[in-house]
Amino acid sequence: MLYTGQRRGDVIRMGRQHVDGQTISVTQSKSLGQTRLELPIMPPLAEELAKIPPGQLTFIQTREGRPMTAASFGNWFAGAAKAAGLPNHSSAHGLRKAISRRMAEAGRTPAQIKSVTGHKGLAEVALYTAAADQKRLAKDAMGFESEDENRTGTVNP
Repeated sequence: MLYTGQRRGDVIRMGRQHVDGQTISVTQSKSLGQTRLELPIMPPLAEELAKIPPGQLTFIQTREGRPMTAASFGNWFAGAAKAAGLPNHSSAHGLRKAISRRMAEAGRTPAQIKSVTGHKGLAEVALYTAAADQKRLAKDAMGFESEDENRTGTVNP
């Protein structure tokens, strides 16, 4: 989820049939009109996908080899997070928020973030990226003043 930015209901359906080279195709089930996204497979995700047996239909399965439902995956994730000592409110959905925040902190535009998450509006992206590194972003945003000083030796009002 961290390297696709997708909802749990979409990641539980992903399998090899959605991979084409270094791209994974996602048709979001929650979106109106079923939004289709083509996402690059990041190296950490590629490493994990390489460990999945070739005949496995979906990447995420139960111990018995059956596909998980969104609810069972959410429950499994919450249990795994608790076992790992993470805070009680840790959820699979938090990974969707985390990639959005990471992209915002890396200076990605709202349009770029929407191209990964599939969000339609800026309000949704703003909600997910509210935890972005405000101090660093403000410093980057105000960098124009330093650039002007370096060029002219004066500060523009």
